[in-house]
Amino acid sequence: MALPLAPQLIVNSRMLYFCWVPEDPAAAAALLPAGLTPAEDRAIFINQYVVDRDEQTSHFGAYSLTYAGLDLAGLDLEDGTPGRWWTHYLNSSLVMRDYAAKRGVPATPGRTTLDLDGDRLTAITYAEDDRPIIRSVARVGAGIGETARGHLRYITAVDGRLTSGNYAYVGEPVDDFELLSLEFLAPDHSCHALRPKSPLEITFGFYAPRASFCYPGGEAPLDAD
Repeated sequence: MALPLAPQLIVNSRMLYFCWVPEDPAAAAALLPAGLTPAEDRAIFINQYVVDRDEQTSHFGAYSLTYAGLDLAGLDLEDGTPGRWWTHYLNSSLVMRDYAAKRGVPATPGRTTLDLDGDRLTAITYAEDDRPIIRSVARVGAGIGETARGHLRYITAVDGRLTSGNYAYVGEPVDDFELLSLEFLAPDHSCHALRPKSPLEITFGFYAPRASFCYPGGEAPLDAD
């Protein structure tokens, strides 16, 4: 199968993105490869999002995705946004999984749903066997705050070499947001190492009904920085 050209553009996804302090920082850190160190606050990130229509992507087509992992030390972008390492990447699109996997992303089958009932948003991540493994619930407003724009930096491993990729984004987060709960529902799944401490401690988060971004074509070896 011929993969789409890089880079790839995705527009107007529905996106829930947030970070938290884990219950077991050592278990989370054990998911990192040699050469990477957790951020000082030990933050874990997750992005649960849905692309509803084929027309919202340059080639991928409609899909849903949950990815999660660790914020990293010493790899911040100029604006202070931390570099990040994916430990999990559950994607409903075979084409996109293959595209991402060639760039060192740990892509596996899965799907994500985002359901909004009034101001209550529920996001559920399903594993390959279609069992729910992560559930997030947030209170979200209807108004749009300031437009967010910039880059995110994700580190992957390609042929055993750490690689850095910059991902441009433009998003429209809602102006009122509160993460109410985060549950890891499958103790036997490897993502359980990322589970949050109790009480829940969120370090960053937003919901954007319209979030656009690029999958990069300009990755470089990390040691080339």
